Amino acid sequence: MRCFRHVLFLCIVLTLFSLVYVFSQLAYTLEVRDRWRELRGAAHRGLDSGQPLRKTRGPAGPYERLHRCKSVSYWSPYWRLPADVCGVNCFLETSDGEGPVKEPHDERNHLAVVACGPRLEETLTMLKSAVLFSKKPLHFYIFADNELQGSFKKALNSWPHIVRRKFNFTIFPITFPKDNEREWKKLFKPCASQRLFLPLILQEVDSLLYVDTDILFLQPVEDIWALLSRFNSSQLAAMAPEHEEPRIGWYNRFARHPYYGRTGINSGVMLMNMTRIRAKYFKNDMTAVPLSWEEILMPLLQKYKLNITWGDQDLLNVIFHFNPENLFVFPCQWNYRPDHCIYGSNCQTAEQQGVSILHGNRGVFHDDKQPAFRAVYNAIHKYRFGEDLEESLLEPLEESLRSTTHTYCGRSSHLFTQRLRQSILSVQQEVPHGR
Repeated sequence: MRCFRHVLFLCIVLTLFSLVYVFSQLAYTLEVRDRWRELRGAAHRGLDSGQPLRKTRGPAGPYERLHRCKSVSYWSPYWRLPADVCGVNCFLETSDGEGPVKEPHDERNHLAVVACGPRLEETLTMLKSAVLFSKKPLHFYIFADNELQGSFKKALNSWPHIVRRKFNFTIFPITFPKDNEREWKKLFKPCASQRLFLPLILQEVDSLLYVDTDILFLQPVEDIWALLSRFNSSQLAAMAPEHEEPRIGWYNRFARHPYYGRTGINSGVMLMNMTRIRAKYFKNDMTAVPLSWEEILMPLLQKYKLNITWGDQDLLNVIFHFNPENLFVFPCQWNYRPDHCIYGSNCQTAEQQGVSILHGNRGVFHDDKQPAFRAVYNAIHKYRFGEDLEESLLEPLEESLRSTTHTYCGRSSHLFTQRLRQSILSVQQEVPHGR
């Protein structure tokens, strides 16, 4: 009996110690969260006053005011850029010297792309399609590896002056958090996950349209940009579903991680209210404490890196699985891929209104698997600025598409030219007005 009492007493003591430990850890977690929010608020107050901040260890406190690099507003303990990023030039600016600072009453549509390796010509063709049909001014944010930066600047500055008047551009290096740079670089493709860090790098940009390099605009950028005005008070990003037809969906059949909705989302075209993203604390399955954007990325990668196939897109699916109220889902016509026609047409909005943005994923712009997709890419790539759009772009494209009707996508190729024809007509109507 005495032995039993000793054992019972020992169990009670151990239980009490365990409870004390649990409560102390919870208190610490809440303290860390509050500290993060305090520092984040201080950083944003510095941003509002126009004085960027950086972390220091001196008597001035955790942050001190210091004019630094325009492209980085403040550094947090998680988001540390390599020291060599901010040197003499933080970024390559356009020839007229305009950087990425948002101007009052900014009417520009802000477009970002990430390009590494052999993606120069594909990216330039995408940018050409954006410039051809858009009536509002554009600002391009091009994130490129060192080998491509000079080529981008040379190519864009060589475009005719009348075209150059329609856009500005800023070129950034590829940068990841230094402590985990290798992990982010090897995720899916060498620099694909750069998009996850755009809200942290482009601190002074309110809203942004991110697109993959293998995108072609068949109608003006401002038309998808207008979807921002349809966000409700909680929505902060917009993407299209990965699939319209669950029977051929990838996520609902193969995913080993949480994903958004019935079939997941595709991040090749992503419209973002980045001010809201930076201010939001996201629910997650790692902690009961909501995490900010910069706090959540690395823990998500550590948890799911053995279960994800499509890299950063999978991480976005995980985030919006737990925060579905923050996502605006736009129709498949804004991100039309071979999946929408390879087994027969399954994008209803494209059938009704035509394709607005063509996404040639899995390299179909450059191989013979989907000749209809390749025909559109070749037509825009070969078009020369200043030539008649109908005679030099639309008519040759329609001729090429006639030879693709042996494929399912070729039989739906009239959907590719429906919006394109309207865009060309709109541009041609603007020409006499501009003279």
